Parts: sequence; C-alpha cells; structure tokens
Amino acid sequence: MDPAVARLAIVTQGAVAAGERESPDPAAAAVWGLVRAAAREHPGRFALVDVDRSAASEAALPAALATGAPEIAVRDGRLLAPRREPVAPAPLAAPAGPWRAVSGEGTVERLRLVDHPAPDDPLGPLDVRIELRAVGLNFRDVMVGLGFDVPGGLLLGSEGAGVVVEVGAAVTDLRPGERVMAAAEGAFASTVVVDRRAVVPIPAGWTFRQAAAIPVAFLTAAHGLFGVAGLRGGERVLVHAAAGGVGLAAVQLARRAGARVLATANPSKWGALTAAGVDPADIASSRDAGFAERLLDRTGGAGVDVVLNSLAGDLVDASLLLLPRGGRFVELGKTDLRDPARVAAEHPGVDYGAFNLFDLEPERLGALLADTVAGFERGELDHLPQTAWSLAQAPEALRRLRDGANVGKAVVDVPRPVGDVVLVTGGTGRLGGLVARHLVAHHGARRVTLISRRGRDAPGAADLCAELERLGAQVVVEACDVADRERLAELLGNLPDGWRPDTVVHAAGVVDDALVEAVTPERLAAQLDPKAAG
Repeated sequence: MDPAVARLAIVTQGAVAAGERESPDPAAAAVWGLVRAAAREHPGRFALVDVDRSAASEAALPAALATGAPEIAVRDGRLLAPRREPVAPAPLAAPAGPWRAVSGEGTVERLRLVDHPAPDDPLGPLDVRIELRAVGLNFRDVMVGLGFDVPGGLLLGSEGAGVVVEVGAAVTDLRPGERVMAAAEGAFASTVVVDRRAVVPIPAGWTFRQAAAIPVAFLTAAHGLFGVAGLRGGERVLVHAAAGGVGLAAVQLARRAGARVLATANPSKWGALTAAGVDPADIASSRDAGFAERLLDRTGGAGVDVVLNSLAGDLVDASLLLLPRGGRFVELGKTDLRDPARVAAEHPGVDYGAFNLFDLEPERLGALLADTVAGFERGELDHLPQTAWSLAQAPEALRRLRDGANVGKAVVDVPRPVGDVVLVTGGTGRLGGLVARHLVAHHGARRVTLISRRGRDAPGAADLCAELERLGAQVVVEACDVADRERLAELLGNLPDGWRPDTVVHAAGVVDDALVEAVTPERLAAQLDPKAAG
C-alpha cells in the first residue's frame, strides 16, 4: 500500500474511560493525546482503538477498524464511539471554605453543598474535629434526599474517614494529622465533629476510601445480627438485599460466627454473593415474594432463625413466613415499620425489633468499630466492593443507590481544601499566573511560592507579584527548572520557615509548536521533560 495514503491504526489498552468505573492509564492516555494532534493535521490517516483484555474484543478488532471511526473503544466485543450530547448541568462544586451537603426539594438530583463554617465555640472535652477525605453513602442518604422523615434528622452522611485537625482538652491519645474513621451523623461535609469514643485510627495500608466504607455497613450488620438478634453459630439467617453494603457485611459477619447464610438480591447481583461465599442454592431474588417458597423448600420447611430485613410491603409478609418456628426479625429499612405486638400475635414466637445505629452510646459504636478493624487485621474480614465517586458526581451516586444499581459500598471522595501555603511550578507563566491569582482570591492562599525557569526575570513577573500582594498574599519567586531534580530539591529544602507548601500545582511546561512531521525525539523530550520529570 502507498505510504502516502495508508491509514495507521494505534491500538492501546486502558487509554480511555469507556465506562463510569474505568480509570485511564495516564501513559496510554498521553498516546491518545499525541495521536489526536496528528490526526487533526492529517484527517483520515490515523485511527485510535482502545481494547480491554477480553478475547471477544480481540476478535472484534477488524470490525472496529472497518468502521472508519477515528476513535473507538472495544469492550467485551462491543464497539463504542464518542458522541456529542447536550451540555449537562454544572457538576456539584464545593464552596471555597467549609461546607456541608444538604438535600434539595425531595430529589437526589438537587443535592447542594452550602457554606458551613466551624462554630467559634471550643470543642467539648471529648470532641475530635476530622477533616474528611472520603464519605460513605447509604440508603438513608437517599431517603433524606427524597424528603423522608428518618431517624437521626435530615443531615446527610453517616460515616467517613479523614485526618484529625483538632481535639478536645480530654483527648490525649489522638493528635492532629492522624488518620481516623468514624460513624458520624452529618458526615457528608468537609469537616465533622465526633466523640472520641466513637473514633478509630485507620490501619496502616488502608486508603481513605476503604476506611469510609466500613463503619455503617459493619456496625449496622454487627449490632443487628448479634446485639439485637443474638445470632449464634449453627443458626440460619436470611439477609435481604445482601449485595448492598450492609448485606455483604452481614454475610461476612454471620459466616464468621458459624451461621448458615441465605440471601436475596437482584439476580444481576448474585455473582457478588457467591463470591462472598454464599451457596448459590441459598440465594433467591429480592424482586418478588417468590423467595419465601424457594427458601422454605431449600430448608425443608424449617425456614430460618433470623431475618435481617431491608424490604417493604408484601416482601415483609413473605419474610415473616420464613420464621415458622418463631425467631428474630430485625428491621433495618424502616420504610415499613410493623407493630411488634401485632407481629407476635400473627406469627407466634417471632420477636420483631428495629433500631437506629446512632441511638447507641459512643462507647458502643467505638467498640463495634474496633472489633471490626481487629477482624480485618486477623484476616477474618474482607473489604467490601466499592464504587468511588468524585464530589461532583455525588448526585449520580445517590441516583444509583436509589435505583438499586450499586453493589457493595458507594464512596465519595472529598477534595482536600487548599491550604494557606501553596507552590506553583511554572508560576510566572500565563497558566501559572491564572492559577496563583485564583488560589489567592478564591481559596485564601496567603503564602505563595512561584517557581519558573527565569524567576523574577520572566516577563510580567513583577506585575503578577504586585497583584498577588494587593490581594493579601506574601509572594516568593524562585528561578528553577523543575526538571532539574537536584536544584529543585535544594530549593524546596531552603524555603523559609512556615513556607513548606501544603498545596502544589504543577503548571510548568514548554511551548514548542510544530506539525507532526517536524517533531523530533529531541523536541518531544524538551516538551515532556518539565511535565513528566518535573
């Protein structure tokens, strides 16, 4: 084929996110950026195809190339191409200062983040203020967002993980900077105050996401199974909605205690239950009342000893039929509460109970959480499947919880606030200057270090410094090529006391425009050096 008209296909793996749970490989994504630039200069001469590891995708590669599409992703044999869509509403954005999430007008789509500064009152003797890094979402948050009157009030968030920033006078075993997790009402916020007795340090090696996914799921399951139901080894327990966070935690805890677990879930999620060790024959659908007959047959008519319920309506009535010999019915969902006396009259021997996790004393919450962590450290428990969401995607995360589409835990990352002391590489350039102005004007940065190759000799550097100082910041400008590792280390090591940055923005770069035919290895290295090496 004539090279002048040949079409070059670049095949990558993991370079683009073709689904909401995918995270691109930065190195492969850079290849797409480079080839896109070449494709703009030479329409029709380049094709980008991103594949997964499946045999079906490998077999579909010829079909993908035959489409003639300039960019295409192949996932499990399916061909996916980008398309234009109407601009979506602006993503959820946090205020510059402390904030809290609030529900909006009976719909999870109108979740808002509002200013919520810390009170001027000093902390109580046993209080701990935590700057959150990740927040676990639960179905309770969906109910709050939909306008339901739920126990514990209308604050969003019940668990989180982060860093201690302040402690009360009687707290002697925690100090600022320690990583901790807790069950805490109102935890969907930038900071939360929690009783020290309910706070547990995060084990070494755990991420904030992993820690934020633990408290509500495992504490609710543990108290429901053992504190309320008194589950014992050798008994049978039915866990409803068992592919959710509380459900999967309950499966692990019950099996650890030696109980036999029967479970219901949407059939599309049964794989998560078998992966957790539940016998496939002990799994039924949670979508209709047919699970009662199936599981009664499975147990030879004996049913179960404990039901851990999160269903409603006729599914509750069907669940009660699975206690023909009496037993304990623990209500978690609270959307269809029953009268315990009436349940006992209609189903002799059945003890019906419901509870609110935050009715427990802080000591009890802390003890349950510490016991859970010990179970992980002994290798008896495993982290739950997680779906991580950015703060901007929180409404979508709540929608998926509302629609029952989530498996395991949904966790929202809480962005770390910009600190008072910032460093901007490429700081005297156009992009670096815009960043520095924004950090000072909108995020309260007060000590700003600007690094660039020419330092104060860069065009416009003096005017930029003067503007930042008028906005209330102190400014230091240093000449340094950030690709020079030794010089950069020396500069950072010699910053004045109090100028060690808590926020770094890497805006350094080299502009050397050229058409693709003129790009040499040397020119490419010169452009990548300050970005990658820096």
